[in-house]
Amino acid sequence: MSSACAFHRIVFFEEVHRPPHPASMPSASTFFMTPLSRRDALLICTAPINLAAFSPASHGRERRVRKSIAIEDYNTTSEGLKYFDIVEGNGPIASRGAVVKVHFDCIYRGVTAVSSRESKLLAGNRIIAQPYEFKVGSPPGKERKREFIDNANGLYSAQAAPKPPPAMYTITEGMRVGGKRTVIVPPGLGYGEKGINEIPPGATFELNLELLEVMQPT
Repeated sequence: MSSACAFHRIVFFEEVHRPPHPASMPSASTFFMTPLSRRDALLICTAPINLAAFSPASHGRERRVRKSIAIEDYNTTSEGLKYFDIVEGNGPIASRGAVVKVHFDCIYRGVTAVSSRESKLLAGNRIIAQPYEFKVGSPPGKERKREFIDNANGLYSAQAAPKPPPAMYTITEGMRVGGKRTVIVPPGLGYGEKGINEIPPGATFELNLELLEVMQPT
């Protein structure tokens, strides 16, 4: 996974589904085909899995359909980033200088290492899905100095948010609201020689983006 040419990606489309009967529950293999969050990966390592404990009556099930994307199907930016639009979107376009809100997931070898869907609230350990807000084309990390926000989920700050890779600040340009884009991120535009969480130093990984909102440039 050290170079872009080694990629022949499997991209997952998400659909929430609540089975009407226990017989329609996904098989055990379905659960292990999906990228794992850091928390799930730790649970798998430290405790046995009891699939019978999942209750179809109380939890929606997530079905993922595999689609193989050949490396030649990716577009390439002037920076050398390779990307593929899974969903085009039909809302406003994210132009340079616009303030946008996205959800992002950084996936390395099937494990979700960094995600805006796993943000922690201040003064607590509750995890929420908090969209990440930034200005397209701005220097990475500038928005992380903003003040605290007291929203419906509780007290939250960008300083405590998961750190996105530098590639996200430019690769979002041109997306439409509702669009989903997958990106092959090399170390130079990722987490470099330090790495982060499960992404080791000097590693290439997959960045999945969902554009939620575009605001006017300020």
